[in-house]
Amino acid sequence: MSNFVVSARKYRPHRFEDVVGQEHVTQTLKNALQNDHLAHAFLFCGPRGVGKTTCARILAKVLNCQNVGKDFEPCDTCNSCKAFNESASFNITELDAASNNSVEHIRTLIEQVRFQPQQGKYKVFIIDEVHMLSQQAFNAFLKTLEEPPSYAIFILATTEKHKIIPTILSRCQIFDFRRIQIPNMVQQLREICEEEAIEAEEEALHIIAQKADGALRDALSIFDRIVSFSSKHIRYEDVITNLNVLDYDYYFQLVDAFLTENAASVMNLFDKILFNGFEADIFLTGMAEHIRNLLVCKDKETLQLLEVSGALKGRYQQQATLTPTSLLLTILNLANECDIHYKMARNKRLHVEITLMKMTYAHRALKMPIMPAISSETAEEKKNLIPELTDDITTLYVAEPTVVSEKLYEEITIPTFPSNGEEEEKGWRKLGKHSIMPVIPTLEALEASIKQAEQNKNTEPTIPLTIEKIASTWKSYAEEVGKGSIRSILNTTTLTVETASNCIIAKVNSNLTKSMLQQETALLERLRVVFKNPSLSFEIQIDESKQLQEIVPPRPLSTKEKYSIMLETNPLISQLVQRFDLVLDE
Repeated sequence: MSNFVVSARKYRPHRFEDVVGQEHVTQTLKNALQNDHLAHAFLFCGPRGVGKTTCARILAKVLNCQNVGKDFEPCDTCNSCKAFNESASFNITELDAASNNSVEHIRTLIEQVRFQPQQGKYKVFIIDEVHMLSQQAFNAFLKTLEEPPSYAIFILATTEKHKIIPTILSRCQIFDFRRIQIPNMVQQLREICEEEAIEAEEEALHIIAQKADGALRDALSIFDRIVSFSSKHIRYEDVITNLNVLDYDYYFQLVDAFLTENAASVMNLFDKILFNGFEADIFLTGMAEHIRNLLVCKDKETLQLLEVSGALKGRYQQQATLTPTSLLLTILNLANECDIHYKMARNKRLHVEITLMKMTYAHRALKMPIMPAISSETAEEKKNLIPELTDDITTLYVAEPTVVSEKLYEEITIPTFPSNGEEEEKGWRKLGKHSIMPVIPTLEALEASIKQAEQNKNTEPTIPLTIEKIASTWKSYAEEVGKGSIRSILNTTTLTVETASNCIIAKVNSNLTKSMLQQETALLERLRVVFKNPSLSFEIQIDESKQLQEIVPPRPLSTKEKYSIMLETNPLISQLVQRFDLVLDE
């Protein structure tokens, strides 16, 4: 039988200083040992493969070590440490709660707690995957966990802290383990390669660390698999082939094709990716991650978030300087939308190809300006506003970009296309040959159009204000409102008109009806349209003759006032007060 031992077991840390990426936990435990402030129950929680059970075993070994040094690390030479390393220690008990989760198993554990250790100071009980215990087992464990003997220490480990009942959590000192960072895992893998005399490319180790998703145990398992595949030399190509990872070079070529709007290259690259056996959703995820890395390279402060090798980092920075941020954000948004709707698409390849075409020409779409709102009577007039593109036209002109207020978009007449030699006089500038940019007027042209529109409005004749016409419009508006309080108010309102000031006066009977009528802004607009008078105003007044009188509730009587009224109605009450010597309570 082979004597091969997997790397996760062979290189499991035996000292606190060997634990990778959990310095906040190991340093706290060592300080607690140094200051003799050790809790009787610990809870180690965090993702899988980050060192929870390893730290629990190291702590258990230190507690019974006979030659603890100043650094509070196990010596690995005393009888207690040797017995633990050989799994023959009677003072350390490990329980897998995933398979021993009943109340009977916990009762057996509690029986073992009663016996003092034969050698050493402490009996340590390590319960792994403690969240798998049943509710009855948790309840049976509560009292022992809260008040254990002085020589008993419990170390609980779990990946799902939210499944543990609060009464257990309140009795433990909780340590949260973090995901191990990619540089730390790469460093650990590099040390193992030196120990095993294995040659490995830096980029290959980075791919293994990224695939492990923060779990060093998973990284070591992948490492063993790659070593079995490629023997003593680990190459980047072997790693991506064995792990079915898409080569980052595809994404660099795609972004270069996006910048040059090379649709043919984009389509051929995507076809090659599918031909190599990669799914389209994996390609989309990798594309989004690549664009994210380019965005990270845009700022020196976020460059540290780029988790790639040193050689690859320079290539990312070079492409990031050539790609506009607006284009990167557009591509990232398109990739996200495509990924969301990917599962619902019937023709998944076509769905992704359409998104790639949008990405290819996204840079051109970002350059297109927004045309202002155009007011014209017929479609034929709108068609004549922008010149027709012909083969003879090689240069178009566009106005200098200016900040235009919303007022300028009300009534606009676009000037005609300038002839040769007139562009400087009218404030136009050249865009270049074969441009498809639309023609936009200058700010002076827009202001002139507005003034002309206002003059046309002022010259339009208005309809004289008559009380009959106003009442007819008022009644038709009330019928359109329908049933309700507003219609009742409109029908009971008294109307008068002041022709000199172009003002319609409506008289109502209360402040409530006045506020409700003021909210009917559409009524004033209706009147202005009917009488063709934009300066028509509307005033609401309260008719004092019809104003409703406010009902004031009576003031409550005091105790003395009530007593006086009672004496007036029944004089015998005074005799009753005197006979029983009563006192009025105020």
